[in-house]
Amino acid sequence: MRNQMKLFTGHANRDLAKRICDHLGVPLGDAQVEPFADGEVRIKVEEDVRGADVFVVQPTCPPVNDNLMQLVLLIDALRRASAERITAVIPYFGYARQDRKDEGRVPISAKYVANMITGAGAHRVLALDLHAAQLQGFFDIPVDHLYASPVLTRYFHRQKIEDLTVVAPDVGSSKLARGYAKRLGAGLAIVDKRRVSDSKTKVMHVIGEVKDRNVLILDDMISTAGSITEAAKVVHDLGAKSIILGATHPVLCGPAIERLDRAPVQQVVVTDSIPVPEDRRPKQLKVLSVARLLGEAILRIHHAESVSRLFEMDFED
Repeated sequence: MRNQMKLFTGHANRDLAKRICDHLGVPLGDAQVEPFADGEVRIKVEEDVRGADVFVVQPTCPPVNDNLMQLVLLIDALRRASAERITAVIPYFGYARQDRKDEGRVPISAKYVANMITGAGAHRVLALDLHAAQLQGFFDIPVDHLYASPVLTRYFHRQKIEDLTVVAPDVGSSKLARGYAKRLGAGLAIVDKRRVSDSKTKVMHVIGEVKDRNVLILDDMISTAGSITEAAKVVHDLGAKSIILGATHPVLCGPAIERLDRAPVQQVVVTDSIPVPEDRRPKQLKVLSVARLLGEAILRIHHAESVSRLFEMDFED
């Protein structure tokens, strides 16, 4: 007989955690997650988890440090309460872009964060669209790496977009864009940029045809929206008929909202891996849910079944 499955969450994305619980038909675990007067995090698990198979749903999205501390302290509390197994479900993994020493005297923050999660007592990790797939190797515990492409691809298929070209906003996103182009039966184009200073890049070429095409520009995340809106302006000037932006993670920090609202795009499609407050939503935003995708992965982990089979399935938004 399988150990009882329980799900807990912090404050990072409670709505997503509740949607996952609704899909699985289980209640959200009862835990206090609140600040002390000095800003420290107070955690208390309010129900018995001894021998349970526990999943902690907590993206480390902004405010990254607060949400990361909630995650590791929840894991520690569950470990000390004798949970049989703890899986950290991380829809968005913060610090992912600090994955190497790109200059002297800097940390490899992504590795240290992975060590924190492991050291807190997590037995495995379930992640969604890591910024770089090799981040899986930063953990010394099993990692199941999901992609949101089944959710996004199904949505774009339903739009029945004719004369479609998928565009990578930079060379680094070309593999991601190529995968979507193949699944959608679309053309492929790549925006080639060159860095001209520490803070500025310049578009040199667009490789592929975008004139008189409906364009879908895809990336794994929209952070400050600089690269993706710059790519939108370039393909617009080259004669694209319509432009849709798509990404898994709506980080949307700094000037992102203003840039997206000014960009010549018809829609910005993201997932609910990160919550987007009403006052931080661009006018043309469409949010798809990854709750069923993550719920199915949790169920398969619980029953020791293959998670990779999910890559072959379609998911409603």
